[in-house]
Amino acid sequence: MEFNEFTRRRAWLREQLAARDLDAHLVSGPENRRYLTGFTAQDELLTETSGVLLVTREQAFLLTDFRYREWAQAEAVGCQVVIYQKSLGETLAEVLAEEGVGRLGFEPAYLSVRQYERLTRAVAEAGLTVEWLPQENLVEERREAKDPAEVAAVRRALALTEQVLTEVAGLLAPGLTERQVAWEIERRLREAGAEGLAFAPIVAAGTNSARPHHRPGDTPLRPGEPIIIDLGCRVEGYCSDLTRTFILGEPTPRFREIYGLVRRAQKRAEAGLKAGLRSDAADALGREVIRQAGFGEFFGHSLGHGVGLAVHEAPSLSPHAERATVLKAGSLVTVEPGIYLPEWGGVRLENLVLLQETHAEVLTRMGYYEW
Repeated sequence: MEFNEFTRRRAWLREQLAARDLDAHLVSGPENRRYLTGFTAQDELLTETSGVLLVTREQAFLLTDFRYREWAQAEAVGCQVVIYQKSLGETLAEVLAEEGVGRLGFEPAYLSVRQYERLTRAVAEAGLTVEWLPQENLVEERREAKDPAEVAAVRRALALTEQVLTEVAGLLAPGLTERQVAWEIERRLREAGAEGLAFAPIVAAGTNSARPHHRPGDTPLRPGEPIIIDLGCRVEGYCSDLTRTFILGEPTPRFREIYGLVRRAQKRAEAGLKAGLRSDAADALGREVIRQAGFGEFFGHSLGHGVGLAVHEAPSLSPHAERATVLKAGSLVTVEPGIYLPEWGGVRLENLVLLQETHAEVLTRMGYYEW
């Protein structure tokens, strides 16, 4: 991303400060922090952070420790990098005092109770009167609509993912274990140039494929049984997400039935998706096909989710009306209907689509079984 893009994003956030009567906003979510600064460090542990971003009406401060000093100074151009020595809370209090912050927004989804207590206590002990005001999904909603550079990064990640899954599909054979296939996926993604995995690959064989988020184990692949493979990688920080279901040998009548139904549900959803649609109505596009066929109780997750700097982000194509949002042009979402039968197994098919005003562009190019 260009430096000017991060400048524009922070300018937008300052407009939000004015509209919400905030003096500053504390950004602790790693994806939000990267979106606003270009700082690529990730937070690997819930109990540790590589930094927080404080955006005031005039400036942006990236507060981090010695381990990230050079990294932050190189990437967070346009931000004042502040290195804390004793604690993040004490240094934050100093900056809040210098900037005269009285009303402070923060991200409740990313600030643990322990961290919140530590920071608020440090600020209070410094003699400051600061009102901490939770701001739900402030930056996340902005991240929903991707700019061309973001879409291009996701396209590159997806192309790499499709290449690797095509290669691995050609290697599938009876006797290989789920764990062996998962390692082959990870190895090939990294060797092909991925900077990392979007998530640990899912390889679910036989009845394990009835578990949507199965962890690969020592179950061997067997002829005539479904094999769900779900994988994704990161390129320039942006994620891909792709699922296909395979079978070794001649497909059984049951597999053809379930696979064909899931594919029809996916096609129906892709044909009807567009910006301006409510997220629960989007979910219904695919869910209704499966429900009418009598398998509604076996499709227990949402139709899809947003993809970007996080592999699961807004919007959620959820069936729940109380969580409904209006889909935005520029959103990248998955379309991944599935049917999971406990005594048999499951089928899931997942594509990535880009929402436009009048339609959804399907970005995934990998094909399907055609009978």
